Amino acid sequence: MSKRHSSFIFVMSLAITSIILLQMGLYATSMVAGCDMKFNLISVCHSWLKTIGLSSMKYILDGLVFFTLSFSLWKIGAQWFQMSKMKRRLQQYKESKLSKEFNEQYGNEKDEIVVLSHPVPMAFTVGFIQPKIIITTGLIHFLDREELNAVMAHEMYHKENRDPLKVFILSLSSSIMWYLPIQKWFHEHYKVITEVLADEFAIRQQGTTVNLGSALLKMLKLGQHEKMPFTYVSFSATSVNYRIAYILNPVNGGESKFPKLSYKNLTISILIFCFICSLFIYALA
Repeated sequence: MSKRHSSFIFVMSLAITSIILLQMGLYATSMVAGCDMKFNLISVCHSWLKTIGLSSMKYILDGLVFFTLSFSLWKIGAQWFQMSKMKRRLQQYKESKLSKEFNEQYGNEKDEIVVLSHPVPMAFTVGFIQPKIIITTGLIHFLDREELNAVMAHEMYHKENRDPLKVFILSLSSSIMWYLPIQKWFHEHYKVITEVLADEFAIRQQGTTVNLGSALLKMLKLGQHEKMPFTYVSFSATSVNYRIAYILNPVNGGESKFPKLSYKNLTISILIFCFICSLFIYALA
């Protein structure tokens, strides 16, 4: 598994979303400010619909534009609100002494690891600008020292790679670009790949698959935990079966089980993308 693969997925999804949102933003600005955005893709859509006798469809297009922009702002605002609530709750349950010890051992004393007093074993990375690793006292008591080291190495990879931010961006893209099925696949596939890459990093750090595999199996036996309302990257919440299969057989065992992009969804996405590109070419002609 290559990091270039995950980077390609993230960049492609971001590029598709940026192009469409840019055009929608230009159109919304022209509507509000009353200025003429020359060569705007949405304006071309209006002209094209009018020429084929479907001028009333422009109102549906207007609704799609403003729904997309409004939904984007709502998702970002909801995320900010939930993250603010989460930070306040972290302070209530934080084990200051244990947090200091773990930062000295794993985090170079930068206060990037927070230990919470909670009986349920959990480990996850959260935060966009300055991501932090969150672990619970339940996890410390549940795993042995080497298994805990493997989990910490796994989460350190997520923190350094800023995966919570990337996962949120891909989640936002798949939500607002629902008419492009490939965006949902990008989101799901990236989550699996980044977990596998974090596993590989932990394995390289320890030189063995035993501790990570043992920790994954223990967490798998606990079952799925309730999802939290904010974006995070969890050690045991994503694709555990895929990851165990990949650890056992990295050549054929895991990748064959990764989320597959169906030919139908790929075809739909390509057709929609080509349609948008053809309109843009027409605008510049």
